[in-house]
Amino acid sequence: MRSLGLLCIAILASSPPLFAQPPNERQREYLSFIHAQAAQLRAADKPPATRAEWDARRRDLRDNLQHAFGPFPEKACPLEPKVLGVLQRDGYRVEKLIFQTMPGVWMTASAYVPDKPGKHPALLAVHGHWRGARLDPAVQKRCIGPAKLGYFVLAVDAFGAGERGLAKNLGEYHGEMVAATLLPTGMTLAGIQVYENMRAVDYLLTRPEVDAKKIAITGASGGGNQSMYAGAWDDRFGAVVPVCSVGNYQAYLGRACCMCEVVPGALRFTEEGGILGLTAPRGLMVINVTKDGVQFSIPEAKKSLAFASGVYKVHDKPDSIRHTTFDWHHDYSQAMREALYGWLAKHLKGEGDGSPIPDPPMKTEDPEALRCFPGDTRPADWMTIPKFAAAEGRRLLAARKIPKDAAAWRVDSIKLRSTLVEKVLGGYPKGPFESPGDQGKPATIFYQSEPGIWLKATPRSGLQLDQGRLAIVLDLDGEEKAAQSSIAKALDKDGWIVRTIDLRATGALAWPNDKIGGAPDHNTAQWGLWIGRPLLGQWTFDLRRLVDAVETLDGKLPKQIAVVGHGPAGVVALTAAAADTRITHVVAVDSLASYVTDAPYKNQRLGLMAPGMLREVGDVAHLAALCLPRRVVIAGGVFGDGTKLTAAELQKTFAPTAQVSTLLKSDGALQLLSSDDTNGVAKALR
Repeated sequence: MRSLGLLCIAILASSPPLFAQPPNERQREYLSFIHAQAAQLRAADKPPATRAEWDARRRDLRDNLQHAFGPFPEKACPLEPKVLGVLQRDGYRVEKLIFQTMPGVWMTASAYVPDKPGKHPALLAVHGHWRGARLDPAVQKRCIGPAKLGYFVLAVDAFGAGERGLAKNLGEYHGEMVAATLLPTGMTLAGIQVYENMRAVDYLLTRPEVDAKKIAITGASGGGNQSMYAGAWDDRFGAVVPVCSVGNYQAYLGRACCMCEVVPGALRFTEEGGILGLTAPRGLMVINVTKDGVQFSIPEAKKSLAFASGVYKVHDKPDSIRHTTFDWHHDYSQAMREALYGWLAKHLKGEGDGSPIPDPPMKTEDPEALRCFPGDTRPADWMTIPKFAAAEGRRLLAARKIPKDAAAWRVDSIKLRSTLVEKVLGGYPKGPFESPGDQGKPATIFYQSEPGIWLKATPRSGLQLDQGRLAIVLDLDGEEKAAQSSIAKALDKDGWIVRTIDLRATGALAWPNDKIGGAPDHNTAQWGLWIGRPLLGQWTFDLRRLVDAVETLDGKLPKQIAVVGHGPAGVVALTAAAADTRITHVVAVDSLASYVTDAPYKNQRLGLMAPGMLREVGDVAHLAALCLPRRVVIAGGVFGDGTKLTAAELQKTFAPTAQVSTLLKSDGALQLLSSDDTNGVAKALR
């Protein structure tokens, strides 16, 4: 890992930092729950017994994988390639080029073209989390070597990396809250990488130097991940070589990975072996090393390869899959490159038995010399991941129309509420609520939200208060912070029974060392995504179970139940109220006002980014509309980049909510206030 950037090292570390605080028993509950859910989802996995059985499973797997990736463009846009410079070298030349993968989205690339005439087999080289992306010397080596051996090599920058970052300088990381901007639209960075790599193949097919029937893909780390998915998805790859990336999905749980490696809900329909199986019967060589993270380790890779080998067996191609290992670290070493050359020779040229071929002598370039846009010359209007996601979000919202009458809205709201729970939040567990038992009133309520998830709702007001008015005050930084908030004190003073709670994986239950970049809940949010249950859905279910517990203990529901969320918890409160009509009042204080943002999310939670929210339901304003005609109080708000909304911006952003309020003739149900108007919030809830 010596050549990797520091950000990559943080992501790929196989063990916690030296002085990291280990999780306590309560903090471990969430991970234990995730492990149990994942194991149950994949308990029945076994390789196919026949080719017919696999063909049927393959169709279902591709359908599910497409849904998890997110939609691809219905029509491919023109590539419009442009060569921006050429470097002539011994035996090959390097072309600095760009081409369009989606309208307005340009991929920076380097084409390594052999000097020999005629058509050549081609290799698509995708980088991992090397700091220089395709320009990094470690990545250059896996391009120069094949070029000198007669392969046309195309090295590309992934969206958000290399020359395609937010800024014009190199070295940016495209994960955490950058990639998170895609999730509400229903897209994923993993899916976009697959599609863009398909467009890279489209480009290769335009080159007269390329033999269209002889194309391979390889990469290490995140590039190995890209190789696995693109190779599985696109049958035009005759050979696929993922390096230091293949392991097992369940091994990701409990560890960190880049958002480019997360396929939401994948564990609901497959393990990694199923993805590898999609490559059959084409040539697949998986390379692992002894010194790597557990999620990329040799033992975990063997589990996936055991399944994939069964798929190759029913294709009668057992020799077309190979597991090659080295006593080395997370890298793409000379020995690995030599193994690559042998595999390409066998499966693209029909030469040899796949044995290693020696690395030719080579000299790498200064990364700056290979740039398509040296220094700060990249165009000012360059498309970044957040800008792309924002444009898609605005398109989706423009197509979502509020009905013209109340009756039509009521019909729509029923469908939207079901879609919210089942499609966006990942569904709620079925079955009755188990009583927490008689604990006295208004003592702390202890209850089990799901098997292994124990929570407590702490009373923050006196015994003499009106038992008919319950306010649940949330802050994802912890219930003690929620209890000390001005809104909790104002509600207490106004006669509400105030309770606070640490939802799973928050507050005292938060996983230690969970923060990466701008995502304070980076790892725990990812683990939820893998099992198809974003934290937003799990948190709202915790609140649903709390209402169940209150009803069970009291024998009835309070006449008024308010859920009040501060900061990111405001979206949790709105989502919970949208999904559960027993909640009569909801308040969001200084919360995210819109999922649409041209910049990475700031001071938000990755757990809020439920895949497909904008596509399936709408924006935060549409969640608020689903709470009507019950009382909805929006006290201030922030844009995705952390900027506070003005009063006029708040009115404009929540216009869809106001439109529904007018349809329902629910005068006064929607209140838009400033966030510092604590007494106004309490008054609005009366």
